[in-house]
This record gives sequence, structure tokens and C-alpha cells, in this order.
Amino acid sequence: MSHSTGRTRWRLFAVVLVPSVAACATVGIGMAQGVLAASFFISGQKFQVTADSLTARGVSLYSMIDVTRKHELVPVVVTGFRHATVSGLCEAIVVDVPVLGTQTLRLTSGDHRLAEASDLFLDATAEGAADANFTGLDIGVAQGAISKGPVRSGDRDSRFFNPDGIGLQSTSVTLTDVRVNTLALSAGTFNIPGLRVRIQPGNHVCP
Repeated sequence: MSHSTGRTRWRLFAVVLVPSVAACATVGIGMAQGVLAASFFISGQKFQVTADSLTARGVSLYSMIDVTRKHELVPVVVTGFRHATVSGLCEAIVVDVPVLGTQTLRLTSGDHRLAEASDLFLDATAEGAADANFTGLDIGVAQGAISKGPVRSGDRDSRFFNPDGIGLQSTSVTLTDVRVNTLALSAGTFNIPGLRVRIQPGNHVCP
């Protein structure tokens, strides 16, 4: 059944996916015992992605388990967008460097133009937005039946993907003051006008 909704708290939808994460964790036990093999590995380094606003067509939300090279299992919520426009994009990765201490790698957009991405995916451990305005919203759709938003082909074929788990999909969404803690970001295309990349001593998270 489809629903439309106005303003709501984006972070609440992570709660919807808890049962599905637990189901995937059961599969994860098999991987830890050597029964299953991981199709890819993440670094395990968390980083921050923020935006003043994000408007997207074709939205999906589903649970997965990412795996590090050390075979550590990390439950994540994957948020997918078929097409997204982003204003005020900022990405910050804080790392401890021997001798030099804490350093921050920051990536930002500029020129007051919108960044555009297709098939954008965020593997997140926490998500938040000041406001979220959905159209054509379905909460409780089976992850294997998600059709309004994208599902990575690698995820759909993964043993860690639970097709009967609970998911979310929407025709479109507008988010403001977006804050995401993520382990991975991928996109089919990502056009970032006025791209700036710099390293700064100390901890300089996105504003």
C-alpha cells in the first residue's frame, strides 16, 4: 500500500529496518564461520557526509551487512537514489596519522551550483535530516520487491541481502540539513561543480 507524507524525521526509518538487520546478522554468522564468502570488502573507516539539501527521484532504503578485510561484520542501512541533486555538499574523513596526529580530509562542492548524481548509494550507520518530504512512500515493502528506488546489483545477489526483510521505497523525497555517518559511498555518475579537496591538521567535521 502506498502512502504520501509531509514532514517527518528521516532518522526514524532506521528503526524500521532493525528486524531486517538482525536477519542479515544471522547470515553474517555463517560468513564468520567460513561458510559464506564476502563479495567485497570495506575499509571500516567511517566518514561524514552532509548537505544543505538533497532532492531525489527513486528512493530505496534496505539493510545489508558490509565486511572488512579482517572479516568484521558491520550492519548498515543502504540508502539508494536513482537521481539526486545536492546543495552544500561536504564530506569529511578524520584519520590519525603517525607523527602528524589527527588530520581531516575534506571534500566540498562550490560555485553555488547543484551537484548531481545517478544511482547514488550510501552505506550508513546513522542518518538524520531536519525535515523529509516524501511522495509515494511505502514502508514495509519486502526488500526483494523494491522497485521505486535502486538496489545495487551486487547487493541483490549477495547472501547478506534478505529479500524478505523490511524495506522502504518512495517515488521522490526532499531532505534538508542532511547528516550521514557512512562507511561507503558509490554512484554511477557524480557531477560536483567547484570541487575542493584539502587536508587540514586537526578534527574539522562538516558544519
